[in-house]
Amino acid sequence: MDLTLQHPGSYLFVRRVGTDRITLGDRELTRSFILARDRVIEDWPVTDVAALDPAALEPALALGPDVVLLGTGERQRFPPAAVMAALLGRGIGCEVMDNAAAARTYAVLAGEDRAVVVAFILPG
Repeated sequence: MDLTLQHPGSYLFVRRVGTDRITLGDRELTRSFILARDRVIEDWPVTDVAALDPAALEPALALGPDVVLLGTGERQRFPPAAVMAALLGRGIGCEVMDNAAAARTYAVLAGEDRAVVVAFILPG
């Protein structure tokens, strides 16, 4: 599924989302990663949302987001309640969705210059 046909210029963008890979600009990533408007944290060691814990989100939180989008793979799957509580306890919004929806939502928020971070979970 093509999400962006032209580079928007002011932020990193997702071009394509597949079941086991995401194309970021012209790079294909096959391992979970965290994306902010100006940087990528590759090889994020999360491969299943059920195993996610608050500590695993620290690299995303270090980027200072107002909202964290959690892309949980091909389908929307909610993380353990402790993960959501940790984010909300810090005053950071969290939206959980499948990877394609997370990529689309990220594009809208990043295009509005919002402090958004998306954490994409890809199968190991």
